[in-house]
Amino acid sequence: MLKKSTRIYLAKFVSYFFLGVGALIMLIPFIWMLSTSLKTIDDVFIVPPLLFGRKIMLSNYLKVSDQFPFFLLLFNTFKISAFVLFGQLLTSSLAGFAFSSLRFRFKNALFLLYLASIMIPYHILLVPTFILMRFLKMLDTHYSLILPALISPFGAFLMRQFFLTIPKELGNAAKIDGCNPFGIYWYVFLPLSKPALTTLAIFTLVSTWNDFLRPLVFINNNLKMTLTLGIYAMQGNFATDWPVLMSVVVLSLLPVMILFLAAQDMFVRGVTLSGMKA
Repeated sequence: MLKKSTRIYLAKFVSYFFLGVGALIMLIPFIWMLSTSLKTIDDVFIVPPLLFGRKIMLSNYLKVSDQFPFFLLLFNTFKISAFVLFGQLLTSSLAGFAFSSLRFRFKNALFLLYLASIMIPYHILLVPTFILMRFLKMLDTHYSLILPALISPFGAFLMRQFFLTIPKELGNAAKIDGCNPFGIYWYVFLPLSKPALTTLAIFTLVSTWNDFLRPLVFINNNLKMTLTLGIYAMQGNFATDWPVLMSVVVLSLLPVMILFLAAQDMFVRGVTLSGMKA
């Protein structure tokens, strides 16, 4: 019979082993993407494949702006992501505050109805959104990618769950001091919600930055494309410069990766606290 400390050690070892194997499996595509970006076009098709080519080609990253309007599409993606990020943080925090702290008729029913919209498949909304954007003459503009994404039921749910963890006494004390509901939201709840806002910001930025379907449907002008759509357009019908293409993909992933690594502590805290209270 093994000792309790030995069993705990073995359980941790097995857990860390399988977690490590799983992490390695998930990293293989990223490692292969990075290695391909440093190869020559001939080394990409060598059989058996090489992890790194016979020559490290850092020049592939210099060719990005020659074969691809990288900086223009990066600016387009950044602009769209920034507007959507600001809009979702504002609308979701306001909705979360209203559903968690204000009193009004049919509050719970309206929240359930609002939350039920998450169950509607995203693809079903594309057709009515396309018709609406066409009616508003916003097709082939960045407005068609920004305006429909400014409101997020998931974001409102996340912020509501976090606001429910804030003691009501803080809001009552602010009310006694003369704060109106918006003042309580702005001066009390919002400064305390940095973990939840960070979590929502990461979710929003990743989904907007990597969005492919909506730009494919709404954008036709090459100068208004996003990075994901531009990367798709780099794949030729007869030949594709895979090392340069992978270099573009690596560069396009860097901003999101840097943001997540910088805010991962807040992200974990926000996810944990938002699930404490229903």
